[in-house]
Amino acid sequence: MSVVIKIENVSKQYRLGLVGTGTLSHDLNRWWHIVRGKEDPYLKIGDVNDRSKKGTSYYIWALKDINLEVQQGEVLGIIGKNGAGKSTLLKILSKVTGPSTGTITYRGRIASLLEVGTGFHPELTGRENIYVNGAILGMRKREIDSKFDEVVDFSGCERYIDTPVKRYSSGMTVRLGFAVAAFLEPEILVVDEVLAVGDAEFQKKAIGKMQDVSRNDGRTVLFVSHNMLAVKSLCKKGIMLENGLVTKTGQIEEVIDFYLEQNNKAISSSVILQKEVNGFILDKINISNNGLNGNFNIEEDLVINLEVSCLRDFDSINVNIFLNTIEGSIIFATCSQPEKCTEGTFLYGCVIPANTLNDIIYSIDIMIVENSHKQLLYLKQIISIEGIEDKRTGGWLGKYPGLIRPKYFNWTKIRVDEKL
Repeated sequence: MSVVIKIENVSKQYRLGLVGTGTLSHDLNRWWHIVRGKEDPYLKIGDVNDRSKKGTSYYIWALKDINLEVQQGEVLGIIGKNGAGKSTLLKILSKVTGPSTGTITYRGRIASLLEVGTGFHPELTGRENIYVNGAILGMRKREIDSKFDEVVDFSGCERYIDTPVKRYSSGMTVRLGFAVAAFLEPEILVVDEVLAVGDAEFQKKAIGKMQDVSRNDGRTVLFVSHNMLAVKSLCKKGIMLENGLVTKTGQIEEVIDFYLEQNNKAISSSVILQKEVNGFILDKINISNNGLNGNFNIEEDLVINLEVSCLRDFDSINVNIFLNTIEGSIIFATCSQPEKCTEGTFLYGCVIPANTLNDIIYSIDIMIVENSHKQLLYLKQIISIEGIEDKRTGGWLGKYPGLIRPKYFNWTKIRVDEKL
């Protein structure tokens, strides 16, 4: 495969709060350096782009020294926290803005879907916007004509195709925008976190289409999303950005595991909440008996204790525990028996039997329900825990697949003679 995108030492600097440098003398100084063909003097200063900390400079590096090669037909996932630089990188790749330093080499046309309504004129109809976007990509009218029906059919917006786009919902706009980007045959397709606006049916279609254009048409896809399941299902390789820096590259499973591990370094076996909702205070959740710092031995019972304060009397209450993947998918749920709850503080306990869970990271949701149908309290991902084992043994090369890991099933072995 040939390289279709080559990024060399690309950085992007912004000045916080103001356009330009902030002073006339600095603007003139920058202009004079550019006229003489010299480097921008203000690129020599600037803080790392950590949005959670107060910096010492008005200049920040949204991206810093990015080097990357993307092969033809590759689907590259780009992940990271909010503010990591993902959207800035895609905007530079899409030529919406330019890098402060470095160079990017392309081979082929680029179509981008960076945010809702990107590339669409709100006063033009859906039909007119399809032709405008095709022309921008360098396509002739007869080429757009040949793809028009496929675009409209995929978007599901046929009834509104002659209506101005400003009257579309955000979901309809994304549907049409993605269909235009995917079907007008660019060599490189750049998709930012926009599929989340669409419904589940459209997200499934869109991911299938991106897989199709990569595998069958040999086109390159760059995909940014916070949905780790979507990234894992679509991409083969990935990069992780943090504070404008590339901190991990490699196979997508490795990059996602690294990302989740970094996000869960603060795993704890006990959380004090003191959160009051609809007459309840969930005081504390504690993972007891078999672990420190949120790690538990998968070969021992996992005990989850909830301390709950009830501020008034209820006729029928049950407490629900949802065990999830760290990406947010529910693995299973369990609940206490519905019982009357009087004013006071109670300790609810739940035991997940030994040899049920796997050596992966889980998150826990808590829900309290009245009369089996009225939700009183629902707290999501309030604690994360990680299964470990003392010694890896057995099959699967020592690493068992799956979200749970029951130890024993009813296997049988019967000798069958060759001659009956």
